[in-house]
Amino acid sequence: MTEWFQGTLGYGFGWLTATTILILMIALPLMLSVAMIIYMDRKVWAAMALRRGPNVVGPFGLLQSFADGLKVFLKETIIPSSANRGLFLLAPIITFTLALIAWAVIPFGPDMVLSNINVGLLYILAVSSLSVYGVIIAGWSSASKYPFYSALRAAAQMVSYEVSVGFVLIAIILWSGTFNLQGIIDSQRSHVAFLNGFGFNPLLFPMSVIFFISALAETARAPFDLTEAESELVAGFQTEYSSMSFALFWLGEYGNVLLMCALNATLFWGGWLPPIDWAPLYVVPGIFWLFAKIFIFFFIFSWVKATVPRFRYDQLMRLGWKIFLPISLIWVFLVSGYLMLTKEQCPTDEATIAGVITDTQADRYLPSCRSAFLNLSHGQRRAGAPS
Repeated sequence: MTEWFQGTLGYGFGWLTATTILILMIALPLMLSVAMIIYMDRKVWAAMALRRGPNVVGPFGLLQSFADGLKVFLKETIIPSSANRGLFLLAPIITFTLALIAWAVIPFGPDMVLSNINVGLLYILAVSSLSVYGVIIAGWSSASKYPFYSALRAAAQMVSYEVSVGFVLIAIILWSGTFNLQGIIDSQRSHVAFLNGFGFNPLLFPMSVIFFISALAETARAPFDLTEAESELVAGFQTEYSSMSFALFWLGEYGNVLLMCALNATLFWGGWLPPIDWAPLYVVPGIFWLFAKIFIFFFIFSWVKATVPRFRYDQLMRLGWKIFLPISLIWVFLVSGYLMLTKEQCPTDEATIAGVITDTQADRYLPSCRSAFLNLSHGQRRAGAPS
């Protein structure tokens, strides 16, 4: 599409037009999805508590989220007199924007990604690290003690779990040999027998569990929603917010939850690949497999929130620093040791390198060798693998 617009409108303006259209193709469905998963979230909680949930506005209550959005849009935005007005309004914008821009590198199919950069995983880490600033700015600019306490909690919580998430991602990088998300997905083809996904590997499955629980903490979802512990902090960093400024925090939170569900699917469960490496399953477009996996993970997110009681803050810190951090660090040594013992070093002979044309041949060597195998294929070289 980009080439067509560049040929029609010129290189610069054509690229801008095509990129804008691609951004809207991701951002608009994402915002619609956020509205619908809020509805799904409430229906799951209701079902687990033997209640009905939203069932009045629209058929089966499907329009309830849109009615709630219209309600907050029409309300007055109240800014405390002692608040820092500029930062107070900037905080929810930061939170919502960061929840959207991370999707730029998520692959929805073999060639369906906005920006197929070789450091996609580092980009995700950078964006997720910045998300804490929206909460901190909101807490400080409110000029109120409860939001400020909540912001400090959020900073400590996010930093604590980002460390263990970093080590989990190192294990994925070691096994796939690339930071590119498309390359990581491709390296999961038939990873265990005919199954697509690192999660089916007994050595990497514990990492998928740690990543999932850390994702709950990163997004401040129950049982780790201590930034909004009503019994202690009123409504946390959102206490002084109202109207659309409050709604942007709400949308940003659910956008981040969807992102974490997509990352779980992409890093451990094959992304847009079908669960089984069987030719007839590839007839189904990859985007449907990815959405199905995101739906499953979101259901588990809702399930946990409806059933697991909130942790105390000392329990939260203990889990992050004394359990997840040592386990993830040890697992990096186990994964790297296993690869060193079972894989061969990269070949230096040009004839050997040229002769590696299938995944089976490439799997004899360390994952980091893949970038040297220019003839590697499923028929062709892996999509998105760094050169």
